[in-house]
Amino acid sequence: MGKSDFLSPKAIANRIKSKGLQKLRWYCQMCQKQCRDENGFKCHCMSESHQRQLLLASENPQQFMDYFSEEFRNDFLELLRRRFGTKRVHNNIVYNEYISHREHIHMNATQWETLTDFTKWLGREGLCKVDETPKGWYIQYIDRDPETIRRQQEQERKKKQDLDDEEKTAKFIEQQVRRGLEGKELEMPVYTELNRENEEEKVTFNLNKGASTSVAASSKTSSVLGQNALKMVEGAVKRKEAAHGSGQSKEKKKKSALDEIMELEEEKKRTSRRDYWLQPEIVVKIVTKKLGEKYHKKKAVVKEVIDKYTAVVKVIDSGDKLKLDQTHLETVIPAPGKKVMVLNGGYRGNEGILESINEKRFSVTITIDSGPLKGRRVEDIQYEDVSKLA
Repeated sequence: MGKSDFLSPKAIANRIKSKGLQKLRWYCQMCQKQCRDENGFKCHCMSESHQRQLLLASENPQQFMDYFSEEFRNDFLELLRRRFGTKRVHNNIVYNEYISHREHIHMNATQWETLTDFTKWLGREGLCKVDETPKGWYIQYIDRDPETIRRQQEQERKKKQDLDDEEKTAKFIEQQVRRGLEGKELEMPVYTELNRENEEEKVTFNLNKGASTSVAASSKTSSVLGQNALKMVEGAVKRKEAAHGSGQSKEKKKKSALDEIMELEEEKKRTSRRDYWLQPEIVVKIVTKKLGEKYHKKKAVVKEVIDKYTAVVKVIDSGDKLKLDQTHLETVIPAPGKKVMVLNGGYRGNEGILESINEKRFSVTITIDSGPLKGRRVEDIQYEDVSKLA
């Protein structure tokens, strides 16, 4: 009987079956092969290639189990970190998203028998915060990245410094008010009786005089406080001018509120960073050793970016195509005068010409030659934020 036609119902059914996930019990982790049914799995177990893999694993089974366990743990934690961050989430939600990828490491090839055992192990090792509820086990990723810890410490230090400045300002204002009130006694009011000298004369009350005296007294007190507050403001302005220069302060006075807001937004965009940097048509270097010496330290061109963190690269020397994570790649800095692309920061996605390289500060200076910022010179861009264009 001839082979089924491409559009026949049987061929279509086979393609639909091969797309989705199959049953776990018909998957061979050693050969990384998924069978559709029991008969296919039985035939695979009797094949020569499977027997060779079993002989290889029987020499050192613990080594293979440790390798699969480490890969499963790294991929699971990487998904938890990128997808959920430090949020508290049910462990089954993370696991279902992890196994949705066909090329994942199956749990039956690791040292953990169940997801609950793996969750408890994460808690014992201090990799996650775990707690058991009536709805199941919940996990929370603990971010121990040095950059994250440094950023948190910097935020706490800045918050503490702001509180100290507010306390100093409040104490200074209180001292100024106390000095203004020192040596001034409050005038006590004098009460007199109402005497009517002439019976025919009308009794009149001049309320304007009392009001004027109260207004004068209040204006006197407010003038003292106003002078003290004015002195404090003038001192702050003088200190600010001495720190930043008189020229800059004049320019800031001339700027409108809209200009200041636009400058703040532009500065925020410049300093904004993301944890992914891959872009198509850039030259990268393969730094992982898991692929062997054949690809280690080899340069490649990014052809396609998948899910922001994964790239399909083409090795320049051999022309082979590989699918790698961004952690297995690093940027390439060309010679001055070559074209580069900014991969992170406020100028992300802009192309430019490399002007100079600062080896002491691990940074470069470029001139943007595309987009609305064409002609702008940008200094102190870190090595990891720029890469050569193919």
